[in-house]
Amino acid sequence: MSFRKSIYKTPAELHLMVAPGLATAASLDAVRAAIRPGVTTAELDAIAEDVIRSLGAVPNFMKEPGYRHTICASVNDEVVHGIPGDRVIQAGDIVSIDSGAELGGWNGDAAITVVVPDPSRPSVVAERQKLADVTEQSLWCGIASLATASHLNHIGGAIEDYIDSQGKYGILEDYVGHGIGRSMHEEPPVFNYRVRERGPQVKPGLVVAIEPMVTLGSIDTYTREDDWTIATVDGTAAAHWEHSIAVHAGGIWVLTAEDGGAAALAPLGVKPVPIPSR
Repeated sequence: MSFRKSIYKTPAELHLMVAPGLATAASLDAVRAAIRPGVTTAELDAIAEDVIRSLGAVPNFMKEPGYRHTICASVNDEVVHGIPGDRVIQAGDIVSIDSGAELGGWNGDAAITVVVPDPSRPSVVAERQKLADVTEQSLWCGIASLATASHLNHIGGAIEDYIDSQGKYGILEDYVGHGIGRSMHEEPPVFNYRVRERGPQVKPGLVVAIEPMVTLGSIDTYTREDDWTIATVDGTAAAHWEHSIAVHAGGIWVLTAEDGGAAALAPLGVKPVPIPSR
């Protein structure tokens, strides 16, 4: 399998991707703090937009043909691409928020999953929280493997192995991660499960968005009537976590984490290295 040389950015281009990554992270931090029973997904969308624009960036999801929002807000059985609107968040909901920012012609893309507390349904909340935690940690396992992998598709095995070690979960196969740079979605694909092909070399200049999507049941999904929202066929809950990561001469750096991923990667034996300014 061959890939265009353009999937690898120059050191100067990698540095330009830091700011949109941080704007994306800030928008998700603000949304996370606002998620509670009674808030609508449209209100969460407005919060994310305000943060991104306040930092001099623009919401890159709005540049997708036919999409007018800053975030995707997927609730309960919705996996990805949920459209913000008048839906009211309820206690016990599991809410996945995907956000992205463009600044200076470069893009950031990341996602989080939040479980809303519900004292009346402790077992449901616990099950959904474990799903969110397993999905998040599988992302960090994939990122950690990127630090030592020779080829990109090695990380899919790391993600799959961690998820399988935690119980019986479904790893979506129809939706995967991607390269990111001048466009939000670029080559190459980034698989969340083991594949035979090795993929492109992991070397300085590679920037990818890793985004495992995991369910409590089947991996079968369908597209709702809005032509955007992807939901599970069996109605089971889903979680989605994502970060954009750059590989440079000194190591790796998580562009969409304020600390570059240092806190989450330390237990996995990986120390991220900031991207040099020049």
